[in-house]
Amino acid sequence: MTEILSPVGARTGTSTTESVTAHPAWPALKRAVETIRPWQSKDGSIDLTADGAPTAETVRHEVEAIIAALGALAPLLPHNAAYHEALAADLRRWADDGFGVPDFLDSLLAFQPAQDRADGRQHLVLFPMYTQNGNPDRNFEAVVLRMVWPDWLAELERTRYDNPLFCGITFEDFTAGYDTNSAVLFPETIAVREAPERFSWGGIFCDREAARFRRVSEAAVETLGIELPEDIRALLADQDRCQQAFVLWDMVHDRTHSHGDLPFDPFMIKQRQPFWMYGLEELRCDLTAFREAVKLEAEGYAQARDVQYAVIFDRMFRFPVTGDRNRNYDGLGGQLLFAYLHKHDVVRWTDNTLHIDWERAPKVTNQLCGEIEQLYRDGIDRPKLVHWFAAYDLVSTYLAPHPGSVWAKGPDALDLDQPPRKLVDDVLPDEFPLSMFYEALAKKLRTVIASTKGITAGREMPAAA
Repeated sequence: MTEILSPVGARTGTSTTESVTAHPAWPALKRAVETIRPWQSKDGSIDLTADGAPTAETVRHEVEAIIAALGALAPLLPHNAAYHEALAADLRRWADDGFGVPDFLDSLLAFQPAQDRADGRQHLVLFPMYTQNGNPDRNFEAVVLRMVWPDWLAELERTRYDNPLFCGITFEDFTAGYDTNSAVLFPETIAVREAPERFSWGGIFCDREAARFRRVSEAAVETLGIELPEDIRALLADQDRCQQAFVLWDMVHDRTHSHGDLPFDPFMIKQRQPFWMYGLEELRCDLTAFREAVKLEAEGYAQARDVQYAVIFDRMFRFPVTGDRNRNYDGLGGQLLFAYLHKHDVVRWTDNTLHIDWERAPKVTNQLCGEIEQLYRDGIDRPKLVHWFAAYDLVSTYLAPHPGSVWAKGPDALDLDQPPRKLVDDVLPDEFPLSMFYEALAKKLRTVIASTKGITAGREMPAAA
């Protein structure tokens, strides 16, 4: 299990500083934020004329309570001084402007956690924001986090996997928007008057990823009767070890979005594409992390072997059966990895037991990565629609399309006089349905997956029965 903080101390190896969440000002700040959140509309504003709405004086009282708590906590977080000063100013301006749509661009620009990454360093973050896979509204959220930046990871980032914006982080405490499935802290989610020219950081909570990976993997292993090597059993029993694997996986995955043969915008933010394109991009990044982990393992990095286990287990057992089936591109990537490994006899479902050939798994997984990379390399010479069909062919080689799919019938079934973005409307919400195997597995793991909502290293709940 991960190390538990004492009430007054930081983790070994960091400068001694009081834990923010142990200070009485933190629960006061958290209470004020939780009081304001239900008053806010989807865009973060407060309609003071609505039935049951608070008075302006009532809201301002809570805002001033937040600012006072920030001031009390400031001595614990000198590296956040400029940010917290700008945050207080943004809060007061929001109040002075009548609690309209919030604009926290100034404080966002002042928050620069990636500039001086230090293992164990605390940050107190507060913004009007939505939380991905959590709360879709731009309500206020407050979170206390710690940076995960061990020396070995810092050296890899400096010498091989340059990713100056990446922040591996863990939860200390949080408001309701993070008592969800959200495991990221991204600046794109924050309410601002205009988007900055470029973002300067992005955070991923490796403790939540590790905790739910352990919970779901253990349930899948038991359900499927998988015989595990002792090394994997030890990994699943060790929260801190899993976090180290995930922070390496995340760092390499994150940078891969802008590396390689990319025939399109790597994040595909400004493009409307069929969801299998997003699924292939996320899988490409995961499989690149897997391939790099194979190399790093040969060089003696113990964390790299764990990354390989984590990628295979999380992708095969959690991703396909998590969330709904409406354009679930991460689920699609997990289905594709499983089907590919099954077709190449790395996984076999016989006698109601799943067998995994651990010796062949790295080679075959890297082989799938190579097929996706070849698709990308060829894509630069293709028109967009032709590239989409090539990607569809790759996926449908291993996954059966929905029998009612128009896309599965080929180009002649589509109105090619329409622009490509319009043809996306012909993609079914569940273009590649779950196999019978995954339908059965989803029923078995449903309550376990639901139990991981809000999970962290320090808030692990008893596993669902």
